[in-house]
Amino acid sequence: MVRPQALLLDAMGTLIGLRQSVGRTYAEAAAEHGLAVSAEAIDAAFGRLYRQAPPLAFPGLSGVALLAAEQQWWGERITAALQAAGAGPAPEALKRQLFERFRDPGLWKVYDDVLPSLERWRRRGLRLAVVSNFDSRLHRLLDDLGLGAQLEAVVISSEVGAAKPSPRPFQIALERLGLRADQAWHLGDSPEDGQGATAAGLAWVQVQRP
Repeated sequence: MVRPQALLLDAMGTLIGLRQSVGRTYAEAAAEHGLAVSAEAIDAAFGRLYRQAPPLAFPGLSGVALLAAEQQWWGERITAALQAAGAGPAPEALKRQLFERFRDPGLWKVYDDVLPSLERWRRRGLRLAVVSNFDSRLHRLLDDLGLGAQLEAVVISSEVGAAKPSPRPFQIALERLGLRADQAWHLGDSPEDGQGATAAGLAWVQVQRP
């Protein structure tokens, strides 16, 4: 592997994670709307439902239309998770509340090794970008969590209309950096990271967190 000029970084599970489980956050919000549901039951179903969902990617959409598509996508996941856990359909107000709840940087944490690593890599002349299967909320989250200033580009699946394991998000990141695939590595934690990076011609470094 040739020393890279840039690192393309996954976000969720690589740079940032949740301070509490999805199930707990969903269950707490559901209780405010009169729905009694177990956080453990939601957590047991959520990962499977998320993996089965269509890509979080909306070709050709921007602005208000993109935001509406993102909210609908997450609303469908919320309803499916609650129903799988034995609750009724999620009210529209609950879906909106949860979408806004996950904008809150207080719900998220930056892993302890991330900022020192980003700063060290930048001192060594590496250019840094994020490539993430996420939605437009990620821009503000990265800024609020103190990571945005370290990054030269942020490529988000919902905005570019393609999600990992498609190679397209990686290709867009390379275009924005003006680099070839052999000049960058990808760091990520999921099989989709490895598949997408390999398809785009990038070396992949797998991150394994507890």
